[in-house]
Amino acid sequence: MTSANRPLRKLGFLTMGLFDEADPFTGHQNTLQLITLGEELGFDSVWLRQRHLQFGISSPVAVLAAASQLTERIEFGTAVIPLGLENPLRLAEDLATVDVLSGGRLNPGLSVGPPMRFDDFKTHLYPDSWEQENFSYTRVERLLHNLRGEPVSSFAGKAGVVEEYSNRVQPHSPGLADRVWYGAGSLRSAQWAGEQNLNLLVSSVTTAEDSADFDAAQSRQIELFRERHRQGGAARVSQGLVVIPTDHASAEQKLRYRRYAASRLERTRSPQGPRRMLFAPDLVGDSSDIAEQLAANRAFRMVDEVAFALPFSFEPEDYRQILSDIAGSLAPKLGWVRPGNPGPN
Repeated sequence: MTSANRPLRKLGFLTMGLFDEADPFTGHQNTLQLITLGEELGFDSVWLRQRHLQFGISSPVAVLAAASQLTERIEFGTAVIPLGLENPLRLAEDLATVDVLSGGRLNPGLSVGPPMRFDDFKTHLYPDSWEQENFSYTRVERLLHNLRGEPVSSFAGKAGVVEEYSNRVQPHSPGLADRVWYGAGSLRSAQWAGEQNLNLLVSSVTTAEDSADFDAAQSRQIELFRERHRQGGAARVSQGLVVIPTDHASAEQKLRYRRYAASRLERTRSPQGPRRMLFAPDLVGDSSDIAEQLAANRAFRMVDEVAFALPFSFEPEDYRQILSDIAGSLAPKLGWVRPGNPGPN
């Protein structure tokens, strides 16, 4: 095991679920197969990105409903659902349904703010109200209200002969609201998530505020989150860096992986754009090297849960190799113990 302060307790992975526009079925099937592989390899969780008007998963809730019937143990997360495109009452119904179907395995990850490229499609999304829509944290608060089973209607009881109504969202899934995560990339969002006693998702993208160093900026967000959370240092945080172990990769795969990382390296050298975005470098190499790099990462040393992000544009066989090496080689070096394995005496 490396010198990380916290042995890795929860191992997860994150996928975008790309598909060919001419053959969306195959892409979605590949994602479902990847989820079942993750369970076979012992991963504790799988997280789905959400992409709208792109060739990636637009409805992670629907995909996870299907996955719930193909798996028994692995937990499901969304990283993240942008609430600017959602009605919090309808989304609460969908989330609770998947949580019931999966036996309480859902971890909804959320974000707020205007949707990406909102001006391009706002009149189709909200034709009568796009100027009045509230994209603030209030949307999360409304969703939490619904997931907690608090009243959303002034009527409950029978109407007519057979119709019976509830005054709260149905189905109600107890405990789901406690498994809500917020995807934070700034000090303000990390502080707010802590004050709401949510769980925190951090990724390979953040913003330069107190520091232009990615690790320093992210670790400060984690600190602030836990300072404001009622559970303090025990508050849950999951980190989502891109890691690509090559232990059992072919020579061709290794070359392609390194070229991929090199093509994205320049953006990691300084803050990008008016929002001063910071990007973490992709970690490519054998598991021992990646474990040492992670051990030197202060933010990683502050967490005991990860959702390692898979690269966007690789082939299914690449993802199988990467996941197999993460679970079989890298994660044990980080202190992770596969479920059902008591580990060393």
